[in-house]
Parts: sequence; structure tokens; C-alpha cells
Amino acid sequence: MSDHKDIDELSGIETTGHDWNGIKELNNPLPLWWLYSFYACVIWAMLYTIAYPAWPMISSATTGVLGYSSRGDVAADIAQATAAQSVYVDKIATMELADISADAELNQFALAGGGAVFRTYCSQCHGAGAAGAVGYPNLNDDDWIWGGEAEDIRLTIAHGIRSAEDDDTRDSAMPAFGKDELLEKTEIAQVVEHVLAISGQQHDAAMAETGAVLFEENCAACHGAAGGGVVEMGAPNLADAIWLYGGDRDAITYTINNARAGMMPAWLGRITDAQVKQVALYVHGLGGGQ
Repeated sequence: MSDHKDIDELSGIETTGHDWNGIKELNNPLPLWWLYSFYACVIWAMLYTIAYPAWPMISSATTGVLGYSSRGDVAADIAQATAAQSVYVDKIATMELADISADAELNQFALAGGGAVFRTYCSQCHGAGAAGAVGYPNLNDDDWIWGGEAEDIRLTIAHGIRSAEDDDTRDSAMPAFGKDELLEKTEIAQVVEHVLAISGQQHDAAMAETGAVLFEENCAACHGAAGGGVVEMGAPNLADAIWLYGGDRDAITYTINNARAGMMPAWLGRITDAQVKQVALYVHGLGGGQ
């Protein structure tokens, strides 16, 4: 067999026998340090797969003889953190909002926890900064359809708005004056001009004057005679510059024609009562709470 070895003429080293257009590869042996390192890595890998979870199976993986679990470590850390927080959480669950706010340390914990819950469950609709969007209220301003005191906010979070799964949900219904043919098209246009007038926008004065009478007959029972809104009815203030669905002529016309009925889920049951209180205090503390 040795007679068939291909020896490179220049180096005198045996080649692998491969030839690529006259280029040959020398068959240099691997350095011993590299070879021993490779063997050590193979042995280490074998020992690791025996000692730790490694091989995937249908619904889990091999547990390893040491029984180590990174998930278990995380679960233990969470349990430890939960136990440390339980002192504050238990107090919040049994205390009134005013008493929580009066306790500086407890209030700080509630605000931090409420912020975390808000970013997890509420920011998708109200935004990370709670500034809202069209159809989703801005929680930083001082316009509150259902009341902006801390307890009002708690009730709204706990029971939602028009939430079908909660018997204590906050609810109100605006008539669709156009779709249900309660007002003529011309009458709706007149009411729109009146709403534009009381909200300080450009309007047709003659139409607005007639619209004021229609407003008093059809809208004032919920929105108030001056259009300032009625919290108990869940009717928004129409006399300022803050609009949930838009305040220009087209948006107001659409609202009167078709009505609006936004829905917010009831969160009590999805989150704990203590978390509801924390979110209420967090939202109230954003600056717009009454």
C-alpha cells in the first residue's frame, strides 16, 4: 500500500490523493493540541447531555440526571417576587383608594404596579402614553365621559363600558337620529351647526339658531342644556374642543346620523381587584383625573 502513496515533490509530504487541475492537498496531520481539544469537547458534550436537559422529545425533553430546569429557576424567582409584593398587594385589596393614596409608600407601589398593568392590558387601545386615538379616550386630559375621580375610574375599569359579560357595566345609548329617521336630514344639519356653535367653531348662525331648539328637544336630556355633558348619562361634553370621534362638521354629522357606542371590556376577573385599584390610581395620576 505504501508504494501507492502520492508524495508532493516540493515538500516531501504525502497528499490526500485529490487533484484539482494540478493542485493537490497536503495530508498534514492535525495538531495534537487541536485534536485533544476536539476529543475533550466531544466528551464534555456527552456528559452535558446526560446531566442536563438536552434531547428534544414529543412533548418535552430529557430532564437530565441533575434535574435542572431554567424554567424552574424563573418560576422560583417569580414566586419570591410575588411573596415580597404580597404585603403591599394584600393591603391594597382591602383598602379604599383614598387611604392608599394617603400612604406614600403604598401609593408609590400602587402607581408602579398600575403602570405595568396598564402597559400590558390597556396601552393597545389607549396608547403607551394614554393619549388615546379616535374612538379611544385620552386619559391625560380632563374630559371624562363617566367621571374622572379615582373611584369613577375604578368602576369603569372593573365593569367596563357596554361590556356584555358584566351586569354592572357602565351603559348608555345614543339614538341614531338619521338612520332611525328620528330627524330629517335638514334638521340634523341644523343640530350640527348648533353643536359647532357651542363648541366655538365656524358655523351657520341661522341654522344654528333653529338647531338650538332641536337640540333642546332631542339632545339636552343627556348632554345638558348647554351641551356640557352629563356624567351620570355617559354623555360627552359637546361645548369644548375635545372630541372622541372627531369634532368637524362631517364627523358630527356622522355621529348624529348613526350614533356611537364604543365598548370597553370589564377587567375585574381578568385582573385582580388589587390590580384594578392600582390601574385606577395610575390613570388618575396621569394628570387628567378630577
